[in-house]
Amino acid sequence: MKSSRVSCPDNRMVACAVIAAIALIAVDRVQAREAAAKDPFYAVAVLDFESSDKGLASLGSQIGGVLTTVLSNEDHFITVERQQLDKVLSEQEFSLSGAVKPDTAAKVGQLTGARILVTGSVFTVDNELLMVAKIISTETGRVFSESVRTGVKDSPVDAAVSLARKVAAAIRKNANELLAKTESREDFIGRMKESIAGNRLPVVSVRIRERHNGREVLDPAAQTEITMILQQLGFTIVDPEIAKAKPDVEIVGEAFSELGTRRGSLYSCRGRVEITARRRTTGTLLAADRQTEVAIDLGEQMAGKAALQAAAATIVRRIVPNLLSE
Repeated sequence: MKSSRVSCPDNRMVACAVIAAIALIAVDRVQAREAAAKDPFYAVAVLDFESSDKGLASLGSQIGGVLTTVLSNEDHFITVERQQLDKVLSEQEFSLSGAVKPDTAAKVGQLTGARILVTGSVFTVDNELLMVAKIISTETGRVFSESVRTGVKDSPVDAAVSLARKVAAAIRKNANELLAKTESREDFIGRMKESIAGNRLPVVSVRIRERHNGREVLDPAAQTEITMILQQLGFTIVDPEIAKAKPDVEIVGEAFSELGTRRGSLYSCRGRVEITARRRTTGTLLAADRQTEVAIDLGEQMAGKAALQAAAATIVRRIVPNLLSE
């Protein structure tokens, strides 16, 4: 996209300069948005490498740190903060020191927004240090591997940097197998309408409080997304505070978004949505779910909302069959 020249009659140079600057900024923002939409991004969580050699125990954590740093500086890569990752693993009491099973990887992805996990091992073979990385999809379960060798007396940091570059290249090369193809909303709505045809659809209310960086947001993106999808499926949505008819099912929850990183004109944010769905008259729990997603956009607020919309859309697709339970 080429910028157009702005003519400056009557020697109004200052005003002309301002107009030209605004025009260039608009062009840059459009180009950045087009690039963000065209190129995929990879949300990656890097776990500590394991080692059966006690003398290399601390090295496993250092390798994980190096890979996180290097990958976070790769174009179109977003890494989960190691502090956040440790918190999630601790809360869920996950033990990922051994082989990571596909269902465990999927759960970590659901809780952190990571689409890809990177873990591995480090050990010595003769006089060489061998680092082996496993690249695991949290969406498809596919696994790829990369490795590097270096002398035991050489710098392990240089070898870890080299491994990180190889991991990044492998992720890009195998993206089609690592990242699941997302079903479009139109296809989902059409498929789900067929599956629920003939069922009585309950009247539903949706209340999801939302916060961005700890501050309450008045126009909740997650609530809007769930409401829109349910309406498109044919559910009647009511506001229990003003509607005469009371809902059959109440969906309540909370949504949180926070700034991740900023690179150039683009912001990345992580969004987490937690919901419960209960039958109003009996209090029966129909569904309890949560989802974390990562999104990028030209503005922090928009990136946060995009992450929450994606998380909410994933959740509502999972819980629709539960809402039909009698």
